[in-house]
Amino acid sequence: MAISFRLRVSHPSLIRLAASRKVNFMNTTMVDNRAAVDKSGDKVRRMFGEIAPYYDRMNHVLSLNIDRYWRWKTVKRLAPVAGEPILDMCTGTGDLAIAFLKATGGKSEIIASDFCREMLDIGEIKKKKLTSGEQITFIEADAQNLPFETDRFSIVSVAFGLRNVASTEKGLSEMVRVARPGGQVAVLEFSKPEWQPFKAIYGWYFHSVLPRIGQSFAKNDSSAYSYLPASVSQFPSGEELAVKMRDAGLKDVKYYPMTFGIATLYVGVK
Repeated sequence: MAISFRLRVSHPSLIRLAASRKVNFMNTTMVDNRAAVDKSGDKVRRMFGEIAPYYDRMNHVLSLNIDRYWRWKTVKRLAPVAGEPILDMCTGTGDLAIAFLKATGGKSEIIASDFCREMLDIGEIKKKKLTSGEQITFIEADAQNLPFETDRFSIVSVAFGLRNVASTEKGLSEMVRVARPGGQVAVLEFSKPEWQPFKAIYGWYFHSVLPRIGQSFAKNDSSAYSYLPASVSQFPSGEELAVKMRDAGLKDVKYYPMTFGIATLYVGVK
């Protein structure tokens, strides 16, 4: 599947920002030296609960629809086997869980867990429109204390959610615990591009433009889209996250940067 990437200055917020400022792209990076992001459970749950009604639309717009491609690549890489159980942790509204359902022809049990009830409610609405939607079960659960037995799932995944867990190590530990021996643990997450000049341009977009566009959608709560670049900047990526996965007990850990390193897929085997 081929995909072209074009960044066009077309959103009114971006145009106004570009016109009103002289931006030195080369001095704009993904490094964030501010105080540590508050990832306390109640704060994160409330924040995502408030943006749940427009969460999907905002993500597609802000990523130029490339988030769909990233999930497709994730499912293709993991190659789920029909009939084998799958857990998608921090599922949000269930996009990756639904991708697994389609890939397995509706023949696998898919558990989609999240600790934000409002997100799961959107997922339940989407589920009703699916053939074999009954194969997906949405469960409200804390990623740091999953209510599933040990060694259960052939694939345990998380897409753009691990950085929101208060303890990255505890989240990974739980993913490994519920994966069966020989099963795959996969993390799809935003990362930090390294190639210049794209790194500088994207850093400017991510920190200066994205929160403003997000605010145009989430008029009552723009904090989620200020939180996003801060949380990504402070979250480990590349080899740093791969080391954490190995420390959690995974072997054969590999990672695959996508779209100039905007996102990276990490896969390990229990």
